[in-house]
Amino acid sequence: MKTSTPEKIVILGAGLVGSLWAHLLTQKGYTVDVFEKRPHPDLEKAPQGRSINLVITSRGVHGLKVAGLQDQILPITVPVYGRDIHSLKGDRVFQPYGRDKSECNYSVSRWDLNRALTRLLLKKNTPCHFEHELESIDLDLKKLVFKTPQGLKTVQYDRVFATDGAGSVIRKAMVAKNSAVYQESVEWLGSDYKELAIHESTMFDKNSLHIWPRGTHMMMGLASVDGSMTMTCYLPRENHEFSFANLKTKADVHAFFESQFADSVRHIPNLEDQFLANPQGRLATVRMSHWNYKDQIVLMGDAAHAIVPFFGQGMNLGFEDCTTLIQLIENASPKTSSDWSDVFKNFDELQRPNANAIATMALENFIEMRDKVGQPDFQAMKKIESIIEKSYPELYRSRYGLITYTLTPYRLAFEAGQIQQKLLSDIYSDLSSKKLKPEDLVVEIYKSQIESRMTDWFKKNSISLNTYRA
Repeated sequence: MKTSTPEKIVILGAGLVGSLWAHLLTQKGYTVDVFEKRPHPDLEKAPQGRSINLVITSRGVHGLKVAGLQDQILPITVPVYGRDIHSLKGDRVFQPYGRDKSECNYSVSRWDLNRALTRLLLKKNTPCHFEHELESIDLDLKKLVFKTPQGLKTVQYDRVFATDGAGSVIRKAMVAKNSAVYQESVEWLGSDYKELAIHESTMFDKNSLHIWPRGTHMMMGLASVDGSMTMTCYLPRENHEFSFANLKTKADVHAFFESQFADSVRHIPNLEDQFLANPQGRLATVRMSHWNYKDQIVLMGDAAHAIVPFFGQGMNLGFEDCTTLIQLIENASPKTSSDWSDVFKNFDELQRPNANAIATMALENFIEMRDKVGQPDFQAMKKIESIIEKSYPELYRSRYGLITYTLTPYRLAFEAGQIQQKLLSDIYSDLSSKKLKPEDLVVEIYKSQIESRMTDWFKKNSISLNTYRA
């Protein structure tokens, strides 16, 4: 791989994906310039009510490993081993994620993670231009125009890696250039969110994802390494008894939390003030028909595929973009515009179906977490699946396990989930007809079904059920 290049390579955005991508490109010997609209990380304060704690899973860990950063990043995370479901009555049900405690997710503050990645990038002396907000792009002249504290600044480019988020200026410019080819879809979720901070909590297990499922609305909580916990409340925007439109006063907020999330009220400091003061965020799924523009531009991360956060895969998908694309670049060693065009085209064709699959699953998981996790039938099938997975780890791997603990392509995990849902439903129906509970399951009785319907499919698609290890 080359150690230098005369080409002007621009990474637009120093968020999570842009920062990791800069690490990977510089690691391979490319010279890049990173442009970011926010201030230098040492000058910027953490945004209030906008953190949405993240979970790093297999694909995210893989990205950090490829960049050689896992030893610096994992210490600022908290291991999470399962879901702690809080019922309306105050009861709790714990649903483990993996086969055992060697399989876990890693909770981390988005702010802490982004700041760490950017600081590590600066230590490499990578040119990072902060307070540079992209105002426009000329796709014909290959010219970027930035707003800076000193005024407008024009930058010429040869290649642009656009990691400028869900509202990507680059993506919109591609659509404006040729809307017949570049088609954008933005699907807004009917529910919005607000965040609430618990500065230090000993009441809620820090190694669990806490969920308060209430059908049309819910709350989630994830811990950070400093002992704090970020609570995220998801409610319909309007047209419902429990909606943001109906929570306008302290009395409204207090009555709502007392009726819906009573076990949390005394643990959230200044609950009513936090709720009313913090911003109300919106969530959308963004899809794009093509991620590449000729040999010049490729979209990555949320700029290509923003997804809702209910499978905890948005950042992990973005990091997988990075590892997928760097492998394609390494294989091709592009030297000409035609080479770059092929790399960008191959990346689009390979990764876009995976992004579309996890986008669909994330929307499904919103319904699951908001409503189904509290239902007895759902909990029963989760118990059945856990028994099967622990009894026959060489034969069966849940969809959640495939996505979270392996590097199985998302599109194949989606297909596996459809088969598994039918298998688990059939086993549960059979147990119910015999008036048996999930814990009465004699798993050997169903081994042949598991092998014929699931294990054979895994083998056909060359899917490894082994846990990814950093």
